[in-house]
Amino acid sequence: MVVPELRPWQSAKPRVRKIADALRPRLAHLVTATKPQVARLRGAVGPQLARATRATGPRLATLVRSPRPRFRTLRTWQYTAGAATAGLALAAGAVTAAGPWDADGQRTAERDRAAALERSGGTDHGPGADLVTADGEPSAAPSAGSVLTGLGAAASTVKSAPGKSLGISTTAVTDLLRPLLASTALGSTRTAVVVDVASGARLYGSGADTALTPASTTKIATAVAALSALGPDHRITTRVALEPGTREVVLVGGGDPTLTARKDAAGWASLRTLATETAKSLTARGIRQITLSYDTTLYSGPDLHPIGVNDNLARVSPLTADEGRTDDSAEGPVTRVSDPAADAARKFAGFLADAGIKTSSPGTSKASRRADTLATVSSPPLSSIVERMLTNSDNDIAEALARQTALASGRPASFDGGADAIDAQLTQLGLPMTGASFHDGSGLNRDDRLTANLLTALLVKAADAGRPGLRAVLTGLPVAGFTGTLTSRYTDGAAGVVRAKTGTLTGVNTLAGTVVDKDGRLLAFAFLTSDTTNPAAAQQALDKTATALAGL
Repeated sequence: MVVPELRPWQSAKPRVRKIADALRPRLAHLVTATKPQVARLRGAVGPQLARATRATGPRLATLVRSPRPRFRTLRTWQYTAGAATAGLALAAGAVTAAGPWDADGQRTAERDRAAALERSGGTDHGPGADLVTADGEPSAAPSAGSVLTGLGAAASTVKSAPGKSLGISTTAVTDLLRPLLASTALGSTRTAVVVDVASGARLYGSGADTALTPASTTKIATAVAALSALGPDHRITTRVALEPGTREVVLVGGGDPTLTARKDAAGWASLRTLATETAKSLTARGIRQITLSYDTTLYSGPDLHPIGVNDNLARVSPLTADEGRTDDSAEGPVTRVSDPAADAARKFAGFLADAGIKTSSPGTSKASRRADTLATVSSPPLSSIVERMLTNSDNDIAEALARQTALASGRPASFDGGADAIDAQLTQLGLPMTGASFHDGSGLNRDDRLTANLLTALLVKAADAGRPGLRAVLTGLPVAGFTGTLTSRYTDGAAGVVRAKTGTLTGVNTLAGTVVDKDGRLLAFAFLTSDTTNPAAAQQALDKTATALAGL
């Protein structure tokens, strides 16, 4: 058994406790509702759990020496019932307090657990099944899919017609939302859809197929398209090549938005490491002086977004370090360098000089197919990049992922190519594309159009047990009151219960995400508005509406 590192959990303890206080009433109600199912589950897996307990008792004893009085009122099986029924939102909400892309946090723990469970013996064992496999290893525990199915697992489709969802009536949802969505703070046009993720039933719809400017909720579509086209484990590589018979060294941009020149790379692709490894390769060849070039030919078309020069987005280049930021910030608006590729190449030249390699002033070039690779660095997995994009509403990452999706689809890596590729990927997934129109990956383009129906369908698709590669779309959503663009929102409302992507442009306010109701049901929602005049008031009205869903 692999026990995840505890440091990130300890550092997040105050926030986790806050979430626990907010969720305790829901868990208590949930325990009563799920007790019969859990009793049956315990009977089915009791022998396996007993065996596992005897084997891992000493390690677990070490973990529980410091009791947590706040949580003593709920037994282990009660936590199991709550987590299984509430699904992803509850568990990921607590983990994200430590950072969803933290190298020692959620994704590492999940990967280690998956590796520990990767053994023969099947995935679903009923009563009387053998407790050991042919090679003497313990049989695998009942699969998550089977357990969740018994408690009401997520469906893979969204029903277009309104329906009932385990006791939630469409009338009740309509009565709840109609007056809230009538708020004058929400402008002249507002659309909304609410879907029960487990059943796929639409609980509420108003203007569901009316396409409006989505602003940054577009990033949900970009995330689903990129993960579908490339897979969650895909990494983006930046390489350095040496032209044969010459001393020309070419820094080749691969489109990695995480490439950083900072001394502490914090788990991202390091330009310093790339320079160090390049210097080692050159020294081994007896080369101490080079002509340095850089290659940005991977992308095509304009590099400047239609909004023009803007602190929210650098010029889109396949070679950029720290998103072309002119300060030490890692997120949010800031002045950007005028030429991100040239800036990255100059920094690379400086690192080479520190390693004893003398370079010329960098100039543009194109690496030939005959060039020898000297060194490479790669981004974190795409799943981690998607999480960061959604949590921080990172426009630079969004535009990079749109181009990566275009390349994977055989299209030009441009604004138009990325938009076409996103549309094609979502169409291939069978999503409701009526009225949808993409012009970028970030949502900064006011000509983008999405419907509330499509946004909720994207979230339900990401929750589909048959598409685990899309899970980062849900885990990356900001947590109300705790992370990303929702850090300062919901502080007196549904903190830790709502997870949602925000969208804000002048006159446009949108919100799309998931919420857990008081009975532990996971709901997906999308609210789009236009012609708003007070952004703060519009945000408050949307937050109030999402909070109301938590009380269903």
